[in-house]
Amino acid sequence: MAVVREFTLPDLGEGLTEATIVHWMVEVGEVVAVDQPVVEVETAKAMVEVPCPYGGVVTARFGEEGAEVPVGAPLVTVAVGAVPDDLAGTGPAAPGSGAGAESGAPDAGAPTAPAAGGASADGAGDSGSGNVLVGYGTSAAAARRRRIRPGTGAGPGAGVPRPPGRAADGSAGAGADEGMPGVPGAVPAGATAVGAAGTDGSARADGASRAGAVEDANRTVAVISPLVRRMAREHGLDLRELAGSGRDGLILRTDVECAIRALQERETAGAAGAVARGGAGGPTGVAGVARIGAVGSATGGAGMAGEERIPLKGMLGAAAEKFSRSRREIPEATCWVEADATELLAARKAMNVPGAPKVSLLALLARICTAALTRFPALNSTVDTEAQEIVRLPAVHLGFAAQTDRGLVVPVVRDAQARTVEELSAEIARLTETARAGGLSLAELTHGTFTLNNYGVFGVDGSTPIINHPEAAMLGVGRIAAKPWVHEGELAVRQVVQLSLTFDHRVCDGGTAGGFLRFVADCVEQPALLLRSL
Repeated sequence: MAVVREFTLPDLGEGLTEATIVHWMVEVGEVVAVDQPVVEVETAKAMVEVPCPYGGVVTARFGEEGAEVPVGAPLVTVAVGAVPDDLAGTGPAAPGSGAGAESGAPDAGAPTAPAAGGASADGAGDSGSGNVLVGYGTSAAAARRRRIRPGTGAGPGAGVPRPPGRAADGSAGAGADEGMPGVPGAVPAGATAVGAAGTDGSARADGASRAGAVEDANRTVAVISPLVRRMAREHGLDLRELAGSGRDGLILRTDVECAIRALQERETAGAAGAVARGGAGGPTGVAGVARIGAVGSATGGAGMAGEERIPLKGMLGAAAEKFSRSRREIPEATCWVEADATELLAARKAMNVPGAPKVSLLALLARICTAALTRFPALNSTVDTEAQEIVRLPAVHLGFAAQTDRGLVVPVVRDAQARTVEELSAEIARLTETARAGGLSLAELTHGTFTLNNYGVFGVDGSTPIINHPEAAMLGVGRIAAKPWVHEGELAVRQVVQLSLTFDHRVCDGGTAGGFLRFVADCVEQPALLLRSL
């Protein structure tokens, strides 16, 4: 007798809360081995092949390619043990569902995965995976998440539009895609939930509303992600007033973002409405004004002919969030200086002798950075905002900006301070090639302590870059161009580069930042100075 195991999207690390299905690597009915990759997903940081910790026959897949799946949502179900004779007729889809196995959640009568520790009699549940994606892959079957259903009373969440195919109790009907965070039609969900707080007093006096409010207050909030809770807390949102568009009413980041936008629109429209009314009282509350303002903006100024809307999802969305957080939290300052790089270029040419591994200019600059951070360790640090402490880091994990077809990524060279120029050059070349192929792992993209940004490859001289949060500084390097320069008392044409340092003013003052940048410039002009720190 086969036991059907449900494999959910595991925690892929670094606080990631969802992933996008890129490519299914198995079909329904296919036999899979333990730890065999079953799906390729794209997170906010990298492309990842997700292995399944169960061996057996795939009985169902959840989510189509391109769908966004939250952590904890089902990916596949696997029949562990003997292959059923009626495999073609099994699966978690509800009887009579036209959507098939890929369309929704398992039916109440379908086989389900047992709870943690509930192994089958033949011991199939005790066999585990040796794989180590965060959240699964040890020795026992993972515990199933308790199904959290949203409240059904007439409370603040009542009447919130739900995604098509989802019943009022939060369960998915036939054709509902469990992995989808919501369709465009579900965007007003957050707006209605927030707007409900601004309705007139007569609605609140209704007995059903009071009963629903009590039920809603006692209801468990269906949130998994700490990021979602933090966003709601920062914007003053009550998560109990939101109806999630995720599986079983799970509140996703998109739901909170919609609610935040609706709240901002309501405040703007409310202020405009107050001016238009000229102080005249009326039955229309703030919620009504918000709805009128939202309709007006959607049909008036927002509808430009031929406009293109690009979702802030995946790597693009992660980068946007990181840039915004950096600007919100870090009081940054920038200083810059021009340096004569003629001698540095000559030194690189002398190193690249025939038969020896090539040394890149970026590797030389990286070595200069590590030497400067040894002298000025305050810039190789981070700020612990909760503990209100500056944390100076013992190792230099040097990130460098790399432009790829999928956007800007920052691969990290581990323990850069312990590497030679030749080793730095080889590692930077390897990481760059892997980044352009889209094969960087999370470990190669995270936990950097300082970033080197060579924007000179774009043909520009200077920039004031945004610090790669939670780091404390970033060195920017412009293009190297021939310019008139006073050299040894005479005017000459030299190869000049502009260097800029953007730093977190909480970790050091201008003297430290200026000393760091001056040391870097001196090493660019006289590479022999590096010999003192070898």
